[in-house]
Amino acid sequence: MKDFVPGNQLQLLCTGEEYFPALLEQIAQAKHEIRMETYIFEADTIGHRVANALCAAAKRGVKVHLLVDGFGAAKLDHGLAPEMRQCGVEIQIYRPEVGRAQWRNPFRRHRLRRLHRKLSVFDSRIAFIGGINIVDDSETQKIAPRFDYAVQVEGPVVADIHAAMTHVWQIVAWAALGMHRHTTPAPAMSDLMPEAAAAVPVVAGNVAAALVIRDNMRHRRDIELAYLHALQNAQREVLIANAYFLPGTLFRRALANASRRGVKVTLLLQGQIEYPLLHYATQALYARLMRVGIRIVEYRHSFLHAKVAVIDGHWATVGSSNIDPFSLLLSREANLVIDDVAFATELQSSLNAAMETGSVEILPRHLHARSWLARTASQLAYGIVRMVIGFTGYGRRRRR
Repeated sequence: MKDFVPGNQLQLLCTGEEYFPALLEQIAQAKHEIRMETYIFEADTIGHRVANALCAAAKRGVKVHLLVDGFGAAKLDHGLAPEMRQCGVEIQIYRPEVGRAQWRNPFRRHRLRRLHRKLSVFDSRIAFIGGINIVDDSETQKIAPRFDYAVQVEGPVVADIHAAMTHVWQIVAWAALGMHRHTTPAPAMSDLMPEAAAAVPVVAGNVAAALVIRDNMRHRRDIELAYLHALQNAQREVLIANAYFLPGTLFRRALANASRRGVKVTLLLQGQIEYPLLHYATQALYARLMRVGIRIVEYRHSFLHAKVAVIDGHWATVGSSNIDPFSLLLSREANLVIDDVAFATELQSSLNAAMETGSVEILPRHLHARSWLARTASQLAYGIVRMVIGFTGYGRRRRR
């Protein structure tokens, strides 16, 4: 586990209702540099507000870098991107889906390697990290907004977030140069390095935190290992809220071992059917998890999109990483891991409120009441997901 960095101040933000006003405020206040990464950037009300704010920042001389995923934000290049580029916003696409290529063999390993992080840094001083995309839920669904979290960060750990974002921006810039070497000029060093005028992060509070990323180089398992280390050391209580929960053998074993030694383990999982394949595959695990004493609660008030956890009232994490093969084995992800009683207590209180008002606990009688067709669908979905991961080659490598 990466060492915690002391001296930070954190503000927990629940759903887009708290996140977007804070994000827009920092865009408006930025003086030197804005860096933003997101998986989805929709051309809806929120997307237009963020795009307009980024344009306004670029026009007043702020260096604005926006990096989006080529699949999650596939429409951006034909929507908001031309206007933003005209304003001076520099936009790069991570693994763009081009033409007919997007329909060819969607299960190839490189096609599933997505930029799933949701990060922003303003003047190297304030950062945001979490699971909230640039999308207005009120325009895309009829139920309440997605239940999700982000964290506003001040302090020394902002430097780590900035460095991680600059690194990926540089990789994408040079990849694009290689793909279009006859037409694309070499990126300027000012595009690849932090602004000299940006403020250096200083001690802002008393919270210890660490940025933990997942990539396909040196940090392939860092997020998973951070979870496993915390689970192995858990003594009293584990509360995990995760939108797409399909852990591998090691993770399930760590949960089971914690429960067997008397730790209260609760999983808050997706109750609404957003992606049927993952939804039913997750339900295939319910019986074996419940047999070892793990409590399962489904969130049904809206779509659950959170990727958070609290352990023993002091360890917490908020980020973009689901506990499924696509996040833990394929995508670029970023989580903030926190060691702080006050922050963990606030996050746990928020999760407890969600379980009390918008959730249903799954009991053994609910599993027994499921039809033969529903049970078969779950097992079939679980088998399909395992097969997809096998096609990528990761399943075989993990068994060595």
